[in-house]
Parts: sequence; structure tokens; C-alpha cells
Amino acid sequence: MTASPRRNLSASFIARVALMAALALIFSYIEAIIPYSPGVPGIKLGVANIVTVIALYRFGARDAFAVSIIRVVIAGLLFNGLFGMLYSLAGALISLTGMILLKKTDRFSVVGVSMAAGVLHNLGQLLVASALISDLRIFFYFPVLLFSGIAAGIVVGIVAATILRTLR
Repeated sequence: MTASPRRNLSASFIARVALMAALALIFSYIEAIIPYSPGVPGIKLGVANIVTVIALYRFGARDAFAVSIIRVVIAGLLFNGLFGMLYSLAGALISLTGMILLKKTDRFSVVGVSMAAGVLHNLGQLLVASALISDLRIFFYFPVLLFSGIAAGIVVGIVAATILRTLR
């Protein structure tokens, strides 16, 4: 008799991911109600990603993936709508993949990994937008999102690194 895939999920994993996803969702809600940059669409700090970065470094890729996907789907349903969720999901999957790969190299700091994730998140969103509107000219907006992704990634990375040092 083989164990079902559901039995591989321990109670501690479920509790840990649920708590971190709830915290990330609270950060997403706060970010949804606070306007950051009026007149500049698509730019947000991404404070919920602090939780994802901490999950990746403290518990591993599996936890970070679960936290990120749960947060994006629930926040999309509650705050962003279907298309907002689609953009966020693409950004989250691409940025999380990049974070996991960069972390595995052991060549980048938490801030460096987070900075790359900020840029990759914006790239993922532009890829979805380009596919939806069938126009590559949307990538003219990438330089703006590149700098905002770097800045947001640095802030998120510094906060996450500080929390990780405190947790150790």
C-alpha cells in the first residue's frame, strides 16, 4: 500500500505555510489600500514578498512556493480581480524561480536575490500583459519597471535579511 500524496504534508508544514500565507495576505491588503505612486501604474513595494523571502531562506523552496501561490491566489480573489491575479501569478512564479536558482548558487546575498526577484516579477507581468494585448510595445515600459523592481527588491531584501538575522 502506497501513501497518498496528501500524507506527505505534515501538520507542521501546513501550519507554518498557513501562518506565513496569512501574514503575507495581511501585507498584501495593507499594500492594496495604500497608494504608493499616483500617476505611475504598476509600481508597488511588494511588502508581502518579505514573507516569501523569509520562507525561502528559513524553510526552503517548497514553503516559499506554497506561501507565494496561496497569497497571490487569495489576494487576487479578494483585492485584484482575475486579471490582477493572473499578472501577479506570472510575476510570482518567475520571480520565485529566479530566487530559488540564485539562492542555490550561494553567490548572492538575500538583498541580491530579492533585487533580482523584484525585476523578474515585473518582467513576468509584462510578459502576461504582452500576451493579453498581443503587442510587444508594452516592453517600452520595462525600464521604469526595472528601476522600480530593483529599488523595491533592495528594500524587501534589507527587511527580510534583518528579520532572518534576528530569527537566528
